Amino acid sequence: MKTFVFLIIVLISGAFAGTIHGIVNFALVEPYLDQAIGIENQNLFASGEEKDTPEFWVEYEGYRVWQKSGQILAGTILGTSIGALFGIVFALSRNSLLGNNDIKKAVVLAGIMWFTLFVIPFLKYPANPPTVGDPETVVLRSILYLSFIAISGFGAVAFYKLSKKFPNNRKYLALITYGVFISIVFFAMPENPDEITAPMYLVNEFRIMSFLGVTSFWISVGVILGFFWNRLSPHKETTQSYN
Repeated sequence: MKTFVFLIIVLISGAFAGTIHGIVNFALVEPYLDQAIGIENQNLFASGEEKDTPEFWVEYEGYRVWQKSGQILAGTILGTSIGALFGIVFALSRNSLLGNNDIKKAVVLAGIMWFTLFVIPFLKYPANPPTVGDPETVVLRSILYLSFIAISGFGAVAFYKLSKKFPNNRKYLALITYGVFISIVFFAMPENPDEITAPMYLVNEFRIMSFLGVTSFWISVGVILGFFWNRLSPHKETTQSYN
């Protein structure tokens, strides 16, 4: 393994994919965040916690401009960290993945990780806009979501290891077993403790756009890493000649 080339590929692909994710989120998700925060502000005015004054709106607009301006940078940073994990997993599992070139192999792995680390937890704990959720339960909600990601991810690894013990015509048994396992976990995990009080049209559209945003990352990181891997072949040792 050419370590330096591997690191460059992993960091660049993660950063590029994270930047794409940030741009997609800025275009698709931010408008719904504006709507949700607008509802939250009206609730604050109605409850008397805040006053509808010019000073409030100046402070609010300044905060939102700062928040939006960091959206793409945050996506790049997050993408780089997740891309590092993706690169390590790809290097370890490359020879076992389906596909006749590294782009196809990377896309297959991205699809697997997208499904196990994002789709399954998302179905149980879908994303909600800022108006949904009691601030006092944010720690509990984070623990539940991250726990489900860990269970799904490590479960997929465990059943992948199990599949290697089966003959080729029986490997599907591990996939079925994983499906049964994650279904049991899905129904056993506690529900989201917060009641949805925001308009359902806003919640549903926010969830769809959030889903598309994260999906754009996994597609991008698979294609970009696979492309660079295909071109630079970091898995091939550099041959040295001696006189």
